[in-house]
Amino acid sequence: MSADNRGDDSRHAPGEGNATGVNRTSAFAISILSGLGLVSSAALIIERFELLLDPSYVPSCSINPIISCGTVMTSSQAAILGFPNPILGLVAFTVSLTTGVISLAGVSLPRWYWICLSLGGFIGAGLIHFLIFQSLFRIGALCPYCMVVWIITIPLFVISVDIAAAKLFQTSTVAKLLHEWRWSLVALWYAVMVLLIGERFWSYWSTLL
Repeated sequence: MSADNRGDDSRHAPGEGNATGVNRTSAFAISILSGLGLVSSAALIIERFELLLDPSYVPSCSINPIISCGTVMTSSQAAILGFPNPILGLVAFTVSLTTGVISLAGVSLPRWYWICLSLGGFIGAGLIHFLIFQSLFRIGALCPYCMVVWIITIPLFVISVDIAAAKLFQTSTVAKLLHEWRWSLVALWYAVMVLLIGERFWSYWSTLL
C-alpha cells in the first residue's frame, strides 16, 4: 500500500487504514476531540475551584440567565458521584487522547481495547444525556464548557463504536453502513440537541431577536 493511500477510508474495511488497523483520520479526530475535551474539563474544574474560594465569584462562562455556568456548577447534578463531574472528564479524555496519539504513532491496539473504549463511550454518552436533560428541564440553564463536552463526547462514541464494529465484524454490512454513515449520525444527533435547546429556551431566545 502506498503512502498516498494510508489515510483513505474508502480503500479499506471500516475503521482500517494503516498498520494499526485504525485509519489516520479517525486517530486524528480522536486526538483532537479528546484534547478539546480535556481543556474544557480543566476549565470547568478551575471555575469550580474559584467558586469554592469565593461564592460571589462569577464564572467567565456565565453570560446571561440561560448561559450560566454558575447556576449549573452549584447544582447537585454537577457532582452526581459526590465530586465535580469534570474530574470524570479529565480521566476519560486523558485515556482517549492517549489512545488517539499512540494510534497516530503506529501502535497497534487489540480488539478488546476498542471494545472496552466503545463501552466507556456508551457510558459517557449516557451520562451526558442525563446531564442534558437535567440542564434543560431541571436546572434551566446551560454551561458552555459543559456543552463543549457534550459536543465532543458524541463523535468520540461514534468513532470508537465504528472501530470496534470493524474489528469485531470486519467487512459485514452493518460495520460498513456504520462507517459510511457515522458523520451523518453525528450531524443528526447534533440537530436533535439544537432543536431541544431551541425549543426549551425559545421564550428567552425570542426576546433577543
